[in-house]
Parts: sequence; structure tokens; C-alpha cells
Amino acid sequence: MTIRILLVDDQALLRTGFRMILDAQPDLEVVGEAVDGADAVRQVAVLRPDVVLMDVRMPVMDGVRATAAITADGGAAKVLVLTTFDVDEHAFAALRAGASGFLLKDVPPAELAGAIRAVAAGDAVVSPRITRRLLDRISLHSPGPVDDADGRETVLAALTDREREVFGEVAKGLSNAEIAGRLHLSEATVKTHITRVLAKLQLRDRVQVVIFAYEHDLLSDR
Repeated sequence: MTIRILLVDDQALLRTGFRMILDAQPDLEVVGEAVDGADAVRQVAVLRPDVVLMDVRMPVMDGVRATAAITADGGAAKVLVLTTFDVDEHAFAALRAGASGFLLKDVPPAELAGAIRAVAAGDAVVSPRITRRLLDRISLHSPGPVDDADGRETVLAALTDREREVFGEVAKGLSNAEIAGRLHLSEATVKTHITRVLAKLQLRDRVQVVIFAYEHDLLSDR
């Protein structure tokens, strides 16, 4: 199955470079290019790509607003944000807006292709290090979670005990392989549990699990 990609960046040279890298992969196809966020929103509606490779700092409409518009539409397109710095506030804002992860613009070609495949498969590209930074920024821009044990139980009431365990590990930023090792499960079983957790809590992906866990005070190691 070919993964359809929309490139979004106001710099033509960068779009050309990414297109060359991605089109060289047998399972990846660049179906369009957009020069700003507003253009991206329009093209997503027409082209229906699987993954949007999104710059965050652009004229007319930045990548954060574009990400919010694309993910709010309810379509299948997943957004993978590109940034110059791994502490970019815009990139973290894009995660909160619904992006499934972010990468540095100088990412090695193989890592870029792998990240796109992961996002297209419903995973998220966020390492534990980035997860901790994301939580730090959420803390700076929100009043913080309320310490309410009854409320936490209500939030997680729909989950089975095993799903709660998996939820907790995902919220810490662990990969499927890491969760499988810690809980003595197969990766396929972990993925099934994650799919059920997302459906029951009405969350889009792993990034949203991290944000949800913080906002409901569900991180045991805060």
C-alpha cells in the first residue's frame, strides 16, 4: 500500500529536497505541495493524503493553525511537523493542536521515511525525551491538573486493568516494543490495547494520550 504525502513548506528548495527523498521510496508518494498553512488545508480537502509533512513557521497561516484545522476536520490525514529546533514552542503547540509528532528538518532520510510510515500506521513520533519537554510546556501554559482521585477513576472507568497499564506506559512516551517488554506482552497485543484505549477515550493518537494523562493528573511519576 502506497502512503500518500502532502509537503507543506514555504521554501521551494526544501520541498524539492523532501520530494526527491520520499519519491525514491517504493511505498511513499508525494501527491502535492503547499506553500503555507491555508494552502495545505485546501489541498488536504482535495487530495486526501495519508500524511501531511508540515512546516510550522509560514506566512498567511502557520503550521499550528493549519494542523488544528486539518485534524478537526475528522479526515484520515495525519500531520507530522517539521521544525528547525527540538525545543520549538511552535512545534509543541502543533502537537497540542493534533499533530502526531515532529521531526527536525535535518532528519536523516531513512528516519524521515520511517517516521512517515509510523504515523500513517497510526503511531506517533514522540520520544520519551520529547514527551517530558511537552509536559513541561503544558505545565507552563495551563493551570495544571486537579488532584482528584474520584475524577481519575471516572476518566479511566471504561478501561480494563490491562488497558490502564498500557495507557500509563504510553503516557510516559514508551514505544510498543518497550511496553511489550515491560508488561510481558507481544507487540501485536500492545497495539490492540492501544487501539482500544484510543477508541474508548476518544483520542487521536499517542501524543493526545500524553496530553490527556497530564490534564487529568494520570501520570503517576509526575
